[in-house]
Amino acid sequence: MMLIRNAVEIIAVMDKMAHDIEARLRYLGIKDPLMVGIHTGGVWIAQYLHQSLALTQPLGTLDISFYRDDFTRIGMHPQVKPSSLPFSIENRHLILVDDVLHSGRTIRAAMNVLFDYGRPARILLAVLVDRNSRELPVQADIIGQTLELKESQHVKLTGPDPLELYLHNNEHL
Repeated sequence: MMLIRNAVEIIAVMDKMAHDIEARLRYLGIKDPLMVGIHTGGVWIAQYLHQSLALTQPLGTLDISFYRDDFTRIGMHPQVKPSSLPFSIENRHLILVDDVLHSGRTIRAAMNVLFDYGRPARILLAVLVDRNSRELPVQADIIGQTLELKESQHVKLTGPDPLELYLHNNEHL
């Protein structure tokens, strides 16, 4: 396991993301969006972005454990966290936040959860890291950093204090 981004570097990336989100919202004419973070790393990123953007609505959180379609491959997460959407998402503009976009399956599951709560007007996807390799056609609107990795390499955000990004290389397994 190798540290590739420390807390200071991650904060700089998140500051860039906040700037990019502000610009996108201005361009689209969106005022008072809702922000939702995906447990666990996405919530950590969303907390920072929510505060940086001074959003007026509370932060929502999603646990997508029961919506995953790849249980047999990855297994159940031992710690299921509750989802919290303390607002109506019906016809609202959402910013969905996750830490790492890889296969697209987490985002698909998150959208399934969201649509169980209502039909948003728009969902913007913001991710700290976009890595190559998709299994589903999912694209982020706001990307903190893009990493070109081999299939045997994975990135993991740890935190929340401090936030650090690690590279795992599974070639030796």
